[in-house]
Amino acid sequence: MTRRAFLKWLLASLAVFAGAGWWLRSKLGAGGWTADPAAAAAEKPPMLPAPGITGERTPAPGEPLLTLLLLSDLHINPDLPEHSKHLKQAFTDSETMPNKPDAVILTGDLTDYGRPRDYRELQNVLAGFRLPPVYANMGNHDYYNVWIDESGNFNREAMPNGKTDVQSREAFQTFMRQEKPYREAVVNGYTVLLLSQEVYQQAKPEVGEGAWYSDEQMNWFRERVEAQQDGKPVFVMIHQPLPPAGQNGGSHQLMRAVEFRQIVKNHPNVFVFCGHRHQDFTNGTAHYVKETFHLFHNSAVSRVLNRNYDNQRPEKAQGMYVYVYADRVVLKGRAFDASSWIEEANWTVKLASR
Repeated sequence: MTRRAFLKWLLASLAVFAGAGWWLRSKLGAGGWTADPAAAAAEKPPMLPAPGITGERTPAPGEPLLTLLLLSDLHINPDLPEHSKHLKQAFTDSETMPNKPDAVILTGDLTDYGRPRDYRELQNVLAGFRLPPVYANMGNHDYYNVWIDESGNFNREAMPNGKTDVQSREAFQTFMRQEKPYREAVVNGYTVLLLSQEVYQQAKPEVGEGAWYSDEQMNWFRERVEAQQDGKPVFVMIHQPLPPAGQNGGSHQLMRAVEFRQIVKNHPNVFVFCGHRHQDFTNGTAHYVKETFHLFHNSAVSRVLNRNYDNQRPEKAQGMYVYVYADRVVLKGRAFDASSWIEEANWTVKLASR
């Protein structure tokens, strides 16, 4: 199967979000494809560069107590250099910020296919900047190496092409220097919980492009949320979005959504961030949904899409800054390609008192 045919097949499989009234049609672009099986075979998954800035800081009066830079859907691929350019734009832009981020959070689809060469390209981009600690979770694309055969070509018929979801997880975990695909991080005294889908279609064909979490991960998530008793905001990172309230998700959604909502429903200072939709902050779609917690849909570093899920402005690169104060959280969308704030993505959320 050719790459173009694969993309058509993938687009045909995308689901409607029930009750939301719009299609998720995540078009992957028509970038070049260079098969280099010899190089791919020689490469091993690289590792995340050590952070250039470490340690907690003491904010000056009036400064945020915590600043996070949230980036989703990087889709790093050495055959598509514009994706690396977008990520570089995000980091270059961050250097101009008066409040530098205390951490960078990557919420899934770090790579286009989860190949060693994709991770090496990501490593090269990250190594070019003096960054604070970088944390990440997995997206569905980080499992896509199962679609690539030994010649470096798409081969849907031979999927998983001698590869496993375990290998995809291990590649991510090796790169991120962590023992599991999910983890907790504490940044300036604030808790960040990063959840990751644990299988893809090689192990569980029925998940499609959805996020399947194990009992172990869900129990861990419940324990970590319930442990937060100090009234501080807790930041939860997922990749695929939640379906409408009251139902579990399918393909392109968080699958154990009913249980997820039960865990966070009594915690009004929980902020949940997802990606996957690639929706432009300026296209009128809802990027903030207030439930008993706060749900935010980030845009994308690469392949920013309009309401029809077309990548008509391939030069666009977007993400989000989160500023935490004692009584509120300020969230702002950023256009990295233009080094400017996005007027349509500007929220201030007052924190609930204990």
